[in-house]
Amino acid sequence: MHRQLLWFKQDLRLDDHPALQAAMDAERVLPLFILDPALLQPGPFGCRRMGVHRARFLLESLTALNAELRQRGSGLLVLHGRAEQLIPQLVEQFSLQEVLTLDEIAPEERSQLDAVRQALGCVPLRVLPGNHLLRSEELPCSLEELPQVYSQFRELVEQRLPVFQPRPAPARLPALPENAEPRFAPLPSLSQLGLGEPLSVANSAFPFSGGEPAAQARLRDYLWQRQGVRQYKDTRNGLIGSEYSSKFSPWLANGSLSARRVVAELRRHESQFGRNDSTHCLWLEMLWRDFFRWTLVRHGSALFQAGGLKATARAPRQIDQRFSLWCQGRTGMPLVDANMRELLSTGFMSNRGRQVVASYLVNDLQQDWRHGAAWFEEHLLDYDPASNWGNWAYLAGVGSDPRHGRLFNALRQARQYDPDAAYVSLWLPELRSVPQHLRHTPFLLSHLQLDAMGYPRLEEIPEQWKPYMPDAA
Repeated sequence: MHRQLLWFKQDLRLDDHPALQAAMDAERVLPLFILDPALLQPGPFGCRRMGVHRARFLLESLTALNAELRQRGSGLLVLHGRAEQLIPQLVEQFSLQEVLTLDEIAPEERSQLDAVRQALGCVPLRVLPGNHLLRSEELPCSLEELPQVYSQFRELVEQRLPVFQPRPAPARLPALPENAEPRFAPLPSLSQLGLGEPLSVANSAFPFSGGEPAAQARLRDYLWQRQGVRQYKDTRNGLIGSEYSSKFSPWLANGSLSARRVVAELRRHESQFGRNDSTHCLWLEMLWRDFFRWTLVRHGSALFQAGGLKATARAPRQIDQRFSLWCQGRTGMPLVDANMRELLSTGFMSNRGRQVVASYLVNDLQQDWRHGAAWFEEHLLDYDPASNWGNWAYLAGVGSDPRHGRLFNALRQARQYDPDAAYVSLWLPELRSVPQHLRHTPFLLSHLQLDAMGYPRLEEIPEQWKPYMPDAA
């Protein structure tokens, strides 16, 4: 007569879910998700841990998960509060004998697991593998010996290519504990969480909704129906629309999509249609994600320090008015501003855009990279601690990569990736009246013209931008 609690966290799916599979033999199972109000409070850098866009995506994902569970004779209990207080209460109330959940990679989440384990006393907390590609026993070497540099990690993994066999969602689930139904209540709205409702934006590069059915639909579309994956290498630096990249990241981040499922489907696609540079490129991106995850498991909170993994690094520590102008998309550098406004209004930004704005904040504005990472944490739909902090540390030159700061010439990037200024025109309506050849360089216009448009003026023009100025200037 086994009775279990199934604690969902960043794993909002039924497909390829080790803890769910482990619960299949139980007599009664109570699926649980806990909304921690601390996520909506300002953190050490003044940003919330979760802003309105990711909160909307989370609520959509929870609604979808509850529907999937209901179809299988179960349901999702969503409670507000702290896991270490709520879980022992539920265990006692429903006479549960074990708590099942997936493992975590970030220091705070790992310490929360420890707190729950302690609070449960003699009731076991069983932790199963999280949403990695490689399980710990599949790593090419021990965690301590793992290469610090991605290219070496990749070589080791590719020497003996792992085969992924994710297990599909079960057709039926064990029943809920008796008398559990009265605890179930509707999900809160964004307004009830104190966040307000975001407007939907027609230009969004991520027009999709949260949850496992939407994630599976996108996976089918990208790999099988439209097969966008076959052009991925050529389109991945795009800035506009939903098709320039896979867009899997928001679902991977909250676990509506299994990383192992993505690669298993990619391998199936390659066996049917052949491997090309683009399909290989997507595999390498999935491997980057795992590299950052294992780096975080290994180094823990060192990744969040100003000096990153290189305590000697000279990353800038200051923060001033220029940071808030960067946040609001009012720096006077159109490509940076357009990307920051897309992030604010949709919660999404292209990979190319992220690199450009991060480099601009650290190298051009000389601001503390951790504040930029925290701003991304609040606003990105696909925020994931390992990839976000790992990429920022890498760009600030404090990651484990041998290269120093990754300097991007923002104007050169604008000319290369937005040659006809279509992207800046989309997100900076005030520049649409400017002749097209000047839309990347409005700082060449007079003060009067800029004031009339309501666009900020750049303080000084960096020397390295000179070769990319329009000929007329």
